[in-house]
Amino acid sequence: MRPEDLQLLTTPGTVAVSGDLVLVSIATPDLDKNTYRGGLHRVFPDGTTSPWTHGDRDNAQRISPDGRLVAFLRVAGKSKPQIYVAPVDGGEPRRLTDLPLGAGAPVWSPDSSRLAFVARVPEDGRYGTTDDGPEAEAPRRITRLDYRVDDVGFLADRRPRLHVVDLDGVVAEVTDGSFDVSDPAWIDSETLVFVAPRDLGAVETLHSSLYTVPAAGGEVSLLVRGSGEASMPFVAGSSLYYLGTEFTGIDAVARNHGLWKVPLDGSAEPVRLTDVETVDVERLSGQPVADAAGVLLVVRNRGALELQRIPFDGGPGEVLVGGSQAVKFFATDGSSVVAVVSTPDSPGQVLLVDSGVRTAFSSVDARRVVELNGSASDGYPVHGWLVLPDGDGPHPVVLAVHGGPFMYHSWGFFDEAQVYASAGYAVVLPNPRGSAGYGQSHGQAVIGKFGTVDVDDVLSLLDVALAREDTDSERVGVMGGSYGGFMTSWLSAHHGERFKAAWSERAVNAWDSFSGSSDIGYFFADAYCGTDPEAQRAMSPLTYAEKINLPFAVVHSEQDWRCPLEQAQRMFVALKRRGVEAEMLIFPGEGHELTRSGQPRHRKQRFDAVLEWWARYLNC
Repeated sequence: MRPEDLQLLTTPGTVAVSGDLVLVSIATPDLDKNTYRGGLHRVFPDGTTSPWTHGDRDNAQRISPDGRLVAFLRVAGKSKPQIYVAPVDGGEPRRLTDLPLGAGAPVWSPDSSRLAFVARVPEDGRYGTTDDGPEAEAPRRITRLDYRVDDVGFLADRRPRLHVVDLDGVVAEVTDGSFDVSDPAWIDSETLVFVAPRDLGAVETLHSSLYTVPAAGGEVSLLVRGSGEASMPFVAGSSLYYLGTEFTGIDAVARNHGLWKVPLDGSAEPVRLTDVETVDVERLSGQPVADAAGVLLVVRNRGALELQRIPFDGGPGEVLVGGSQAVKFFATDGSSVVAVVSTPDSPGQVLLVDSGVRTAFSSVDARRVVELNGSASDGYPVHGWLVLPDGDGPHPVVLAVHGGPFMYHSWGFFDEAQVYASAGYAVVLPNPRGSAGYGQSHGQAVIGKFGTVDVDDVLSLLDVALAREDTDSERVGVMGGSYGGFMTSWLSAHHGERFKAAWSERAVNAWDSFSGSSDIGYFFADAYCGTDPEAQRAMSPLTYAEKINLPFAVVHSEQDWRCPLEQAQRMFVALKRRGVEAEMLIFPGEGHELTRSGQPRHRKQRFDAVLEWWARYLNC
């Protein structure tokens, strides 16, 4: 895969099913127009497909309970997403909303008469509500710590509100914007349940609760006071199910999400149905949903994303889709189950689970992926993958550390590793302690211990890869983004003799300034490193910048509010002043998600820069 091959990747996203109607959204980068394109496609029982809509970007499709209509989000050009509906048997889609900041994913009422959704409502005079530019806006008065978030921006002047729209396009605001709302669901055709911060966000909190409100508007009532983070509620029978964690204070990091159940009538306390240590539900793969036999959801398991069915009263899950693959999205109509599955050689296929029929979309030739296992110096098992170039080698090696840290490399298609392997590099993908999908204790092993067991695990897996005859231990580079950027900086300072060069991207380099500049810094640094400034300093790569002597690339996005630009600037200046061969590459207008969802041209330009860097220092 070459950088320009980005535009050859057609990636399926959301999926919906009702009887023999299966609809999947697809997205393809368009380098010429510098955007993403894709409509909804119908998947037939034999695996063939045909376009179902022809919008620029259509997604978040939902088929009405009565099976007559499909609601979805459409983005045209540079406009904001709006809700459209179309008959299932064809016809021109009809727009239901025209909101200044766009609409969120639609959720059908049980009687198919209305749709609930969340939308941010701007203050008058802001965000394009007048013809004046932002320089004409009044100043923002900030009184809380949770005042902005990456890839969204400032929050208090465009709070999300719960809305309902009928099929005539009449939109009603159900909440008033005095508190945040998310994840709406219908209890019945007249009542909604939604997620909001505990005590409706009266003060900053990482806890969330579940509330109800009449669909016509009215008094908000507490349904479930969350014991941690609550999300994705839905009703099955006489019970409410949702995903949640448990913690106190700010100790929210590295917590497994589990499935919870509570009676709708409030006759009992919520019960966790999945094991807190071993089951971690992947929320990015979509809303859990019930069929006749249990609750379907996706579980992280050693790099696999498994579609499982959890019994209604709890217990071990039945694996419906597992093995060496990653379920990216799924849906059921109560009988048929459909999943979007990514594999090492495919960004996504639509799998009709009952028949086993798969539908693939356009992709590229992929390089071979090999699973690696070994042991750290303390005997702890280490696990990851090696993506190999063509030929016998020995190949130069790139160690690529993931972000998070409570995330993971997976069995799914990884475009970055494929690009590097196609250029001749063997790519090592470790899941060290701190990663998700190996048990909650594995994820929490780095709390207060950054730069210890995680480093041991990463280097131990690298040693497993370098013991192979097809890898070259004399030509090794290290790279990573976010926490992976932190690890790149740390390894360069403490184990620089093992690497020829480093590529540190959107990194955390100094916890002191991160605490005050990151959107999550006010709690994240303390939760992972503790509150002692000296402990935070000891876990900051910038503290050891004088030990970095290898060629070092500092790469960052200009609008990154998760790991702000100052994290890159401080490291670059510290290295440059010492005469280190350092460069800084800054991408205008991008946030923390550049490598995954940034503008297609910037993604290609980044790939070009990465390959030029490794060609320069690894002589490939």
